[in-house]
Amino acid sequence: MKLEEKLQNVATSSYVMDEKKLRENLEVLKMVQDKTGCHILLAQKAFSMFYFYPMIGKYLKGATASGIFEAKLAHEFMKDKENHIFSPAYKEKDFAEIVEICDHIIFNSFNQWEKYKDIALAKGKECGIRINPECSTQEGHDIYDPCAKGSRLGVTLDNFEPEKLEGLKGLHFHTLCEQNSDDLKTTLDAIEAKFGKYLYDLKWLNFGGGHHITREDYDIELLINCINHMKEKYDLEIYLEPGEAVALNAGYLVSEVLELIHNDIDIAILDTSAACHMPDVLEMPYRPNVINSGKPNEKAYTYRFGGPTCLAGDIIGEYSFDKPLKVGDKIIFCDMAIYSMVKNNTFNGMPLPDIAVLHEDDTIEVVKSFGYEDFKMRLS
Repeated sequence: MKLEEKLQNVATSSYVMDEKKLRENLEVLKMVQDKTGCHILLAQKAFSMFYFYPMIGKYLKGATASGIFEAKLAHEFMKDKENHIFSPAYKEKDFAEIVEICDHIIFNSFNQWEKYKDIALAKGKECGIRINPECSTQEGHDIYDPCAKGSRLGVTLDNFEPEKLEGLKGLHFHTLCEQNSDDLKTTLDAIEAKFGKYLYDLKWLNFGGGHHITREDYDIELLINCINHMKEKYDLEIYLEPGEAVALNAGYLVSEVLELIHNDIDIAILDTSAACHMPDVLEMPYRPNVINSGKPNEKAYTYRFGGPTCLAGDIIGEYSFDKPLKVGDKIIFCDMAIYSMVKNNTFNGMPLPDIAVLHEDDTIEVVKSFGYEDFKMRLS
């Protein structure tokens, strides 16, 4: 049975996770671990579906968090795995809990390290400093570029304070976004040139996230070479924190056509909102793929997809089809596991999509549904 046939009876709107594809991604990541001895962690900021944490924990070494709630989620659902955290700045009330549940704590400045070092070291935590190699490898996406001019993320060489390294176990960098290993190699060259002399006295180096390891054209052999080079030259343990690579192409968002209108072009109003349910479509921006569709005017009938909110710009993109669309038709958006559930919202009082699992035996299970109370509880 084709995928679109399996999803025809799913209530809309729904995120549907493909268990088989998720496992395939995890097998690729585990292969990299096995060949290099590195530690690969789930970056929860991209994918926090804790239903799958027990499964993910069978393949990866643990998870990394960007805030106290993600750290608590990993602690609860990956109890026996590593739990790492990074924040540009920690709140004192949160840090008291962080030192109880996190193994590695990454600081964004030497001021933060000085403020919390005694507490962290007393609890036996492994601490590191995030560095900024000032080596941009992205084009046109400054919002996702930690090396952009004026970035608040990471310590630059000019601001690096080697006299304060005592007690620190490693350095952390995160400079990539949906990129291949050639950009990692470029970044590592810059890190070696600027910070290499400090690595000999440290225990580990964390490569951060943004590695599209499970993408079809990703150069895994170069990644393995990069890991082994840094590991062997400096006698370091290596950590990676992919988020997208864990659940890349492993999720769908099933929507329904609510209305068809014409205003110079044909427009389909869906029960799915770019602003509410797939905000990266507007923030990145990008045009998600839709099953059985083509580019505008590639097929006989072209439609602009719009959401049901009052936002004039709640537009998903333009798609073409072999046959005219009808009210009630299902529209299936691809690669909707990442940065969707973790970023969605209830603007305009929009209901949140159900969360479902397409199991490996082709059965579909709804694991979470949302209603009015979920909207109300965020307000007062």
